[in-house]
Amino acid sequence: MSSVDIGRQQPVPGIFQPRTIVTAILAAAFIILMLSATAYAAHAGPRGAKPARPGTALRVCADPNDLPFSNQARQGFENKLADMVGKALGEYVEYDWWPQRQQFLRHTLDAYQCDVVMGWATGSDKVLTTEPYYRSAYALVYRQSAPYNIRSLDSPLLRKLEIGVHSIGDDWADLPGGAVLAKRGIVRNVHVYTLYQNYSRPNPSSDLIKAVADGDVDVAIAWGPLAGYFAPRQKVKLKVVPLAHTHAILSFQFSISMAVRKGDTRLLGKLNRFLQQHRKAIHALLVSYNVPLLPLNEAQQPPKVATAQ
Repeated sequence: MSSVDIGRQQPVPGIFQPRTIVTAILAAAFIILMLSATAYAAHAGPRGAKPARPGTALRVCADPNDLPFSNQARQGFENKLADMVGKALGEYVEYDWWPQRQQFLRHTLDAYQCDVVMGWATGSDKVLTTEPYYRSAYALVYRQSAPYNIRSLDSPLLRKLEIGVHSIGDDWADLPGGAVLAKRGIVRNVHVYTLYQNYSRPNPSSDLIKAVADGDVDVAIAWGPLAGYFAPRQKVKLKVVPLAHTHAILSFQFSISMAVRKGDTRLLGKLNRFLQQHRKAIHALLVSYNVPLLPLNEAQQPPKVATAQ
């Protein structure tokens, strides 16, 4: 099993240290710089000057190994969205690849290696964000054949079942799922899967969903787009139940935008106009990746439960 089993450990005093929304979802905070550089070199090759091309480039900062969001083969929905933006603006898409974790902005957007990040938490104070183009939630994932129908983290079954959660740091309660379980004293049956534990192979974040299919854990708590994308790709049918109504110390639902450097209001305006003009196409793109979607203007309306086929 690829998890870090916290098994019989008791809660550590002060373990509940909730981080910011942006850090919790989209920026990792635990990988040391050397590991990030090694992973980058393995997947992105030399990071020198980009070859000259005619025309104007839409310079995108992206992770080379982070499906369903992006990868170097441009298979993620953020890659497809970047293509849509480039076409609408009459620009070709050029990438600066860097693992989206510790100091991601410092090495990409803030270093002027690129101009836009396709997925970032709306309202971050580190960047300028567009209006959101989708809203999703963390989700429960368990086998469709399971003899239970868990709809929330209030289920008493969670004290008995084996639970898998993602973590981005040494503190396994750094993301909403682990934080709520720790706060409720549910620790003995929790197994931790670090989001970026083995970046030398494709899609390390999918290990948590695979663990459910393999029976290593009974239920997982994962970010909705990741759960929705990887659940249908397992050997057994899985159920994805968004936690849109969970009231917890950390929010379980988030709006996602594109991000540009502070001060780049010109590009921000272009991107907002694109979003306003292409909402139906963007919605269709997200649906095709099985992203659990919450209405942007009705954040408390629960999304449909997705059953992976």
